Amino acid sequence: MSPRGVIVLGSSPIGTAIGEGFAETGDVPYCIARDRPPPDVFAGWSEADCAQPDAARGAVREAVASLPSLDVLVLAAASMPVASAAETSDEQWDQAIRDSLTSAFNVVRECLPRLTQGGSIVAVGSTNSFLSAPGLAAYAAAKAGLDGLIRQVALDYGRLGIRANVVAPALVSNGESGPAAEGYPLGRVGHPRDVASAVVFLASASASFITGVTVPVDGGLSIASPAAYLSPRLRARFPRRRGGRLGEWEDRNEADEEASR
Repeated sequence: MSPRGVIVLGSSPIGTAIGEGFAETGDVPYCIARDRPPPDVFAGWSEADCAQPDAARGAVREAVASLPSLDVLVLAAASMPVASAAETSDEQWDQAIRDSLTSAFNVVRECLPRLTQGGSIVAVGSTNSFLSAPGLAAYAAAKAGLDGLIRQVALDYGRLGIRANVVAPALVSNGESGPAAEGYPLGRVGHPRDVASAVVFLASASASFITGVTVPVDGGLSIASPAAYLSPRLRARFPRRRGGRLGEWEDRNEADEEASR
């Protein structure tokens, strides 16, 4: 199978991990970003602020000229201003929409006519598009808009053999999970590689009948009721390991004691 050409928009740790993931499968990743990506990850890169239509157009042309073909587009650029709706400035709103949504739209528009039959678009969204966290009004709106854009592309271009999907990470960190891990059923927050693996899968032939969906890559965060972690009595119901074996609490008295703390 010939190597596929992959454009990755964004050079963040997530974007970089995505480039590494595609390179490991034998594909040829190319980065478009405002900031230079780490060396030796991508086959090439173009510096561009893709919120500007002309810049997006030029960067996509540079990328396509250096790739064997354009088979996969990954949208992984974003910014996250922190402010409530009443406190969000015009500049913060514009920044979030430009970096997460407008840049994605401009690059999608340029890439669609160039994608091969069977091509794939994968956007890195966020659980914040459907789960609310304090102080992320602009970011949540931009990511929700990205979800809508990708669903529309999946519908409009499916008959042309193009698939489009979203992965929705929760908290992603290169370091230790810390106290935030307590709210995740898997007991840790995400790593950039977790997101990259999901992106590579959705762009692969193994996902050839998957399109128009948003896949949470969140360690189970989006399935968990906050009460499961906030209520001591409910926390006491979680199974835990005993001597290396998975089992329920040894006896009800211990669970009751734990629940009362």
